[in-house]
Amino acid sequence: MSLGKVLDTFSLEGRVAVVTGGAGLYGYQVVAALAEAGATVYVASRNKANNMEKLKPLTDEGYKLRFLEFDLEDEKSILDMCDEVYKNEEKVDVLVNNAVLRCTNGYTDTAENFERSMHANATGLFVISRAFGDRMAKAGSGSIINIGSYMGILGPDYFLYEGTDMNQQGAPGDYFFHKGGMTNYTKFLAGHYGKFGVRVNCAELGGLYSGQNPVFVERYNKNTMLGRMANETDLKGLIVYLASDASLYMTGAIIPLDGGYSAK
Repeated sequence: MSLGKVLDTFSLEGRVAVVTGGAGLYGYQVVAALAEAGATVYVASRNKANNMEKLKPLTDEGYKLRFLEFDLEDEKSILDMCDEVYKNEEKVDVLVNNAVLRCTNGYTDTAENFERSMHANATGLFVISRAFGDRMAKAGSGSIINIGSYMGILGPDYFLYEGTDMNQQGAPGDYFFHKGGMTNYTKFLAGHYGKFGVRVNCAELGGLYSGQNPVFVERYNKNTMLGRMANETDLKGLIVYLASDASLYMTGAIIPLDGGYSAK
């Protein structure tokens, strides 16, 4: 196979992608990567205006972005958003489950907030994955990419936070719980949809540098094999790979993207 043909498999020209979230540092990379590879990207979030503002540099460059509003806590809102996309498009090729509701303040927070987190981040994941997954299955192809975290496969390292103001109420147990659930739910979805040509994979992301406490950053860096936190472009290549025909034989994969943090 020639180099040109290999690179062609990474193209997303003519593809339609849906990304939940998108305004965050990792979410921005997801949207940018898909758009730069040629996809029309629907960005769905709780705050449409905020996403439009944060992603304005991409729309100003002429990338094909569409903005929708939905609530991960509301089943009807999720289903309506799915219907709206399919009203505009013949099919959806890629779904990226990136949105997350962070509503607890550490381990000491209330059971009510923990339950709210589970409703959005676990039940919401189930509803949206089934809504798009069933339609992808009917079309005979598709890629679902779950944005997980190394906290879904590891326990907390409290030493990282000593001497800082981070996680003083204990690490957010709900986040570990639902990201851990996402990890194995990825395998369930891959098994359920595989015979229909729909692939499901999970990217387990490490920490992204965003001006955190220098003490934390130094300790975190030493815990990685590459000696640094993730930057503003590190996720892009993996997203395009998982979304494109370059990964047609990959499904059910749990892929750490953490500089070697979880491999030590």
